[in-house]
Amino acid sequence: QVQLAESGGGLVQDGGSLRLSCVASRGTFSKYAMGWFRQAAGKEREFVAGITYSGGVKSYTDSVKGRFTISRDNAKNTLYLQMNSLKPEDTAVYYCARTNYVSIMTRVSEYPYWGQGTQVTVSS
Repeated sequence: QVQLAESGGGLVQDGGSLRLSCVASRGTFSKYAMGWFRQAAGKEREFVAGITYSGGVKSYTDSVKGRFTISRDNAKNTLYLQMNSLKPEDTAVYYCARTNYVSIMTRVSEYPYWGQGTQVTVSS
């Protein structure tokens, strides 16, 4: 069973930065695409960023383009999300997830494996 564990969340001021990490265990990390999702209070979980198995292709939701960067280190079984210029509307629980595909998927239903989430709060 794949296990994913996020870290790096916290409280930051408007315009600040955070770097999220997600360590994968018990499974083949390097063969599959990965994604970051977020869920704000009272809202549905949404796609934030995705990366192919090799890291060669990345995709972002429009609201984070130019501010967030997804990356992965397959040697360390670790996925990252660098978040810059954070805004209050970025406040949410952030989840990493693994799909069973090599290409980027954007729907929640396409990711069978999820971490427990890490809270990101951006104060104004």
